[in-house]
Amino acid sequence: MLFFRIMIAAVFLLLPFSGFAAGGHDGLVCTGCHGIHTAKDAIIFVVPSNKSDINPRTKQPFAGTTALCLGCHETPEKGGMGIKPIDGHMSHPYGLDSVNAKVASVPAELLRDGRFECVGCHDPHPSNTNYKYLRVDTANGSKMDSFCAVCHPMKADPKISAQKSKFFNSMDERLVMSPEKPQ
Repeated sequence: MLFFRIMIAAVFLLLPFSGFAAGGHDGLVCTGCHGIHTAKDAIIFVVPSNKSDINPRTKQPFAGTTALCLGCHETPEKGGMGIKPIDGHMSHPYGLDSVNAKVASVPAELLRDGRFECVGCHDPHPSNTNYKYLRVDTANGSKMDSFCAVCHPMKADPKISAQKSKFFNSMDERLVMSPEKPQ
C-alpha cells in the first residue's frame, strides 16, 4: 500500500512537467546543446557544427544554425551524431541563402539574417509544445495545411491562407525582455 501511495505521489509531482515539449529535446536541459565553457562553435553550442554534410544546392557544406542542427540530426557518415537524422534529398529545403519568391513567401520572422534555416520552421527548445517543435501550432499535426500556408499561401485553401498564424519563438529574448514590457 505504501508503494502504491508513493507511485501516485510521484505521478502528481511529475505531472506538471509532462506538458512541456513535444519531442526528443524534452529530456535535455540547456547544457545538452549549449555550454559557455565547453562551446565548440557558434551560439555556445556544445556539439560541433556539421562541416561534412554537403548542401545539394550549393555543393558546399551547410552553414549557420542549419550546420549546428545537422551536428546531431545527420547520419555519422555525413558528419552528424545520427540522432533522428533528416534526409536532405527527401526533406523540405533548408540551409538556403535566399528564398525563391516564385516558390514561397517566407515571413521575415522565419528567416535568420535573410537565410532560411532549420529554425525557420522549428524552435527546438523544450518550452515549445508544438508538434515536432514546429513554430506554428498544427493541432498535433492534424492541421499541417495551416503550417504550409504560412509560406505557400497561393497553394493552400484560401480560407486557411487568410488566417493569421502566431509564431512560437523562444530564440529571441528581446520579445519578452523589451523595455516596453514590465518584467
